[in-house]
Amino acid sequence: MKKSVKITLWILFIIIIAWAVIFTVDYSKVSRLKKPFFVIEIGKEDGETSATVYMGLGYKVYVEEANIVVDNKEERCLTKTEMYILDRFVVGAIADLAENDAEPNQENENKEKDNVGITTVMTLEDNIQEDSIWCGTFQLIWNDLKNDLAKQDIVFDPQLDVVENLNKETFKVEDLSEQYFYKKIGNPTYELKNEIEKAIKSKFNEKSDILEDFYWSEKNEEDYFLYVMLKKQFEFEKAFEEMENGDFGEAGTASYFGIKESSDSDELRNQASVLYYNSKEDFAIVLKTKVEDEVIICKNPSGTNFNEIYKNIEKQTESYEGVTSLEKGELLKVPNIKLKEKTEFKEIQEKPFNFANGTSYFISKAIQTIEFELDKTGGKIKSEAGMMINKSAARIPEKLREFVVDDTFAIFLKEEGKETPYFAGKIDDITKFQ
Repeated sequence: MKKSVKITLWILFIIIIAWAVIFTVDYSKVSRLKKPFFVIEIGKEDGETSATVYMGLGYKVYVEEANIVVDNKEERCLTKTEMYILDRFVVGAIADLAENDAEPNQENENKEKDNVGITTVMTLEDNIQEDSIWCGTFQLIWNDLKNDLAKQDIVFDPQLDVVENLNKETFKVEDLSEQYFYKKIGNPTYELKNEIEKAIKSKFNEKSDILEDFYWSEKNEEDYFLYVMLKKQFEFEKAFEEMENGDFGEAGTASYFGIKESSDSDELRNQASVLYYNSKEDFAIVLKTKVEDEVIICKNPSGTNFNEIYKNIEKQTESYEGVTSLEKGELLKVPNIKLKEKTEFKEIQEKPFNFANGTSYFISKAIQTIEFELDKTGGKIKSEAGMMINKSAARIPEKLREFVVDDTFAIFLKEEGKETPYFAGKIDDITKFQ
């Protein structure tokens, strides 16, 4: 072998060994929640949290920091590290902070301002009062708990009505296209948390609003975590007209979009269809989007739960013999909606129930978020649900019409061709939703 070839091979060998040493050092640091050494800082990552981005020899590292209060003293601490090679997750670490000893010194206790006075129900069958919302995400992880883990109905002692309703599975994965949700079950570890975070970043370009609310340390290998995220965005083919602010029931003033009586746009009118019309105080309409989503709005809905309301809409639609198109000179006026709600379902926590094999479990924490917006251009919805399941120590449930939505109404989102909606709302006080 020529001397030059031997020298080249030795140089390549030394380079490979040197890279392996450098990578091992930084790998070890990242896995122990420490800043890597053989890297240079290249900037900050855009997003809700500030992550410093470092570039090494063929790998990239993200480091998050926060001001933490420990023993009444504020310190700047690393809270998260992640290493990637070719955008593939290699290793990461998350700060394990005792809840009583350390608190983030930012707005973490109240990251979002929830819409005051709005009730989130867990199922379409739950009784609703004023200003209630529902989204199918929590039902999806309950179905997994029942079918994949417990392998039987969940039964508390005494049994709760809401648990009976959840066991009915009135919403299933078949009611939503797969590209709009991500779902995962696993043992509650930091590795699972990292996997979920990377998956929702890849699929939806989103970060979780609930994962930090769960405790990920010292879990039994027989414990479980169930998670789902839903994200959809839809647009109207043509933006509706912006309307003047006006009254909404006795709640005050609301902002609206729709179609003015003077409008001569057939394109706008073709985007709305009448399901039924009994009077200007009793009607239902559907707004069509570019894709498969339908926005169904019913003024002064009838029913004690969302399922009853929706069935009543279907029943009246089937028997309606009037004009289903929006005619020229007819007014359409729909309120803008913007809500962001986070709910912990404490009523189902810390109650023992059995799996089919006789093992006793309890739900230590169950959380759901719902974000929904609707305006003249379209709408978007994002919802997360998470549930931590822990093993128990013990065993053990024909004139011109007016379509002005200016008082109590129900709203549903459903994919065309599907049987069941994936979002529902009953709105009495519009000021809570704008």
